[in-house]
Amino acid sequence: MKKALITGANKGVGFETAKQLLENGYYVFVGSRDINNGKTAVEQLKQAGFEAAEAIQLDVTDIASVNAARNEIENKTEVLDVLINNAGINGGFPQAALEASAEAFQQVMDTNLYGVVRVTQAFIGLLRKASQPRIVNVSSSGCSLTLHGDPNWKYYTHKAAVYTASKAAMNMYTINLAYELRDTPFKVNAVCPGFVATDFNGHRGTGTVQEGGQRIAKYAMIGEEGPTGKFISEEHNPETGETPW
Repeated sequence: MKKALITGANKGVGFETAKQLLENGYYVFVGSRDINNGKTAVEQLKQAGFEAAEAIQLDVTDIASVNAARNEIENKTEVLDVLINNAGINGGFPQAALEASAEAFQQVMDTNLYGVVRVTQAFIGLLRKASQPRIVNVSSSGCSLTLHGDPNWKYYTHKAAVYTASKAAMNMYTINLAYELRDTPFKVNAVCPGFVATDFNGHRGTGTVQEGGQRIAKYAMIGEEGPTGKFISEEHNPETGETPW
């Protein structure tokens, strides 16, 4: 049975992605900053008939928590097949480039960028032991530099200086990570779940968490022929999913 770790998996897209992987026979470690929320999520999954899930306390902003989670999972399995870096914060709104403080940028970066770095580096050893390891960094088409520079893009006026900067930086990390792992079985991609209705956006999204979870899970389970080092948004590009950086 393949094993996956999803950060921030106690609700929203992370929770739905866990369901999608469970439906496909994966064992899922449900990462949650608050272990009680994680346990509640796992109980909900079990009530839905999914037994192969367990909660892991994991605060991506705390290296001690990240290392403790790694040690706990290492005691349970020798191999991790999938890492989904899903945990993220938006930083609150509005986010004007001339008004948002440097501290606001730092706080959001600590989760959305540095958190991804901490978790990826902590779990890379377990991932290397998998035959077909997959890393999915949950991104957003709303952080595309190309799209945000295009006045004809439908979301051109939806600017959020702090959040978009953090995810654009995470995308760059994804490119470098995929490059460093290019001669290995790894597949590493940044994947947008779409503008789905969750607590993250005050349920203003136009898509469903089911759609978002399916998109993330798809790239967590891709075969050898699948892409790596790509920015994927099937909402933006239904044909191939590939989206401009």
